[in-house]
Amino acid sequence: MEIIILLVGGVIIALVARAASKKKAKAVAKPFTDAEREILQKHVLFYQKLNEEEKVEFEKRVHHFLQNVTVTGVKTEIEDMDRVFVAAGAIIPVFAFKGWEYRNINEVLIYPGSFNRDYEIEGKDLNTLGMVGGGAMNNIMILAKNSLRNGFLNTTDKSNVAIHEFVHLVDKDDGYVDGCPETLLPYKYALPWLKRIHHEIALIHEKESDLNPYGATNEAEFLAVAAEYFFERPELMQRKNPELYKELERVFKPEREG
Repeated sequence: MEIIILLVGGVIIALVARAASKKKAKAVAKPFTDAEREILQKHVLFYQKLNEEEKVEFEKRVHHFLQNVTVTGVKTEIEDMDRVFVAAGAIIPVFAFKGWEYRNINEVLIYPGSFNRDYEIEGKDLNTLGMVGGGAMNNIMILAKNSLRNGFLNTTDKSNVAIHEFVHLVDKDDGYVDGCPETLLPYKYALPWLKRIHHEIALIHEKESDLNPYGATNEAEFLAVAAEYFFERPELMQRKNPELYKELERVFKPEREG
């Protein structure tokens, strides 16, 4: 009995110490730096297009995210660029929603490269670039470092793994990862949006779409793939697929809809 009491006491002390350590870390958190701002200005197209007031707001939200979500390297070093890119990928999809807080993410793990569905970086089927964890990995996201960086450094493609995975978290906020983020999308638009998804998936199958074919996997993956395109190459999407662009504005930029 004494041993059990000592063990329980030790666990409680460890938890209290950990909580105190986190609280102290937040209290001495560094302010948003000029170096971080420069990363946004040089490499984040979404940020570049904002006006000065919006840029300040974006910086505040990136800083707030990084104060509350840990970015950890797994067999790789984490630089300011990686941390800023993770936070930018989180804020971009929800920037139009001023009070948004992610309730389902505590830590982002950065792997050096692609991995498999068992979170392994060696072995077979190393074809996963990003994942929102489940079970024991709940509230954890994993991103491949090279893909994270390429999403912001390559401005000619329509891909961004950070945006993709955070859109999955936005979708999950209502309890279901189903391609219809009810937290953002007014109910009256839900049915038109689902019809649009199925129409666009059919076009992908018929090879009549310029969206990433992975978007045809299911409704949730379509939302994430379409969001990457929408935020990475908005002018191109607006020109090539104005109907889909308008539907996505209803989801992610409702104040501009109409």
